[in-house]
Amino acid sequence: MKGKLLVATPDLEDPNFFRTVVLVLDHTDEGAVGVVLNRPSGAVVSDPLPAWAQLAAEPAVVFVGGPVQPEAAIGLGRRTEIDSGASAAPDGFALLFGELGTVDLERSPSEVAPAVDRVRVFAGYSGWGPGQLEDELAADGWFVVDADAADVWSSSPEAMWRNVLRRQRGQIRVFADFPLNPESN
Repeated sequence: MKGKLLVATPDLEDPNFFRTVVLVLDHTDEGAVGVVLNRPSGAVVSDPLPAWAQLAAEPAVVFVGGPVQPEAAIGLGRRTEIDSGASAAPDGFALLFGELGTVDLERSPSEVAPAVDRVRVFAGYSGWGPGQLEDELAADGWFVVDADAADVWSSSPEAMWRNVLRRQRGQIRVFADFPLNPESN
């Protein structure tokens, strides 16, 4: 499921994941890792990572990537166009898919190759052990949908859950208008 979005179903009431959209960064037999795309914090990127602040996508804040290792930072970056004749090996950038990759935030942006033109910083990540995510999927905890290239860079993360569901086809689209408290309907 690498590169897919996990969209929390309305039945998923875990406060760590209520109405979240998680980008899956890796999924193997040993488990899965992702970051929550729609949980901005109040911390601006310039406080912990001043060198990266100029490349931070709006809103230029640190996002809560998930409940695992909240003291750790994960940087996602969009690589700039690469000359097809270039032979430089990646350095400080690990391609995930498309133009998206993880970025070594301990380096200066000028030391990262290929160069990136924007970053999003996440404190912590979302992690699942062997079979855990599959169990949650079987229990209808998540919708699995295709990611759009712009999802990571959304300037309106608070609307992402609804927007991702609205762009789906079929019955899943109906959940975009699911009330926060169905009993009040």
